[in-house]
Amino acid sequence: MTDVINLLAGIEAGSALDKARDNRPEARKHAQASYEALFAPKTPGTFSLQERFAVAAFVAGLHGKAETKEYYVEKLTGTGASPELLVAVASEVFESHTHGPYGHYPTGPLTIENSDGLKYAVTVTARHVLGQRLATAFEHAHMLVFHPRDAAPPSLQAMLDAGWSTTDVVTLSQLVSFLAFQIRVVAGLKVLNARSA
Repeated sequence: MTDVINLLAGIEAGSALDKARDNRPEARKHAQASYEALFAPKTPGTFSLQERFAVAAFVAGLHGKAETKEYYVEKLTGTGASPELLVAVASEVFESHTHGPYGHYPTGPLTIENSDGLKYAVTVTARHVLGQRLATAFEHAHMLVFHPRDAAPPSLQAMLDAGWSTTDVVTLSQLVSFLAFQIRVVAGLKVLNARSA
């Protein structure tokens, strides 16, 4: 399988930056293995590939990095996603984009950093297209991206109530976390790649 980080960062095979990445073989190997486990699992179970790429396209859009967003939209399209689903994902990225992180700490010295922010809910129109299960996943993913300090049992219960298994909630959370890592690594490598050009 193609090294996805190299692809997104525009790193050519055999280039100086490609060779530099080879200096950290374990990091490179595990980044690719994480991608494959999340987006090309042998058995996706009840968290379908289309759902995985829909969540990924939404989350990548929230991070605002065009190359990553376009990659996951293309992958979502490749699952046979309807035009309505693609439009719903794009419109929800637009409707829910904000800055963060937001959230509240328990009472103590860190409460000075408490910050309110957008409490996202999928629009009525998009909910009709996404369905309750995927709409709830978008709301949960948005919370993980912009309100990580506010993660609490009610959000997890909403996922379970929408038909997500405990295993799938964990996988979705891993997917959101992996994307945050991947997007930042790609952004850094793109800067290095531009300087070496």
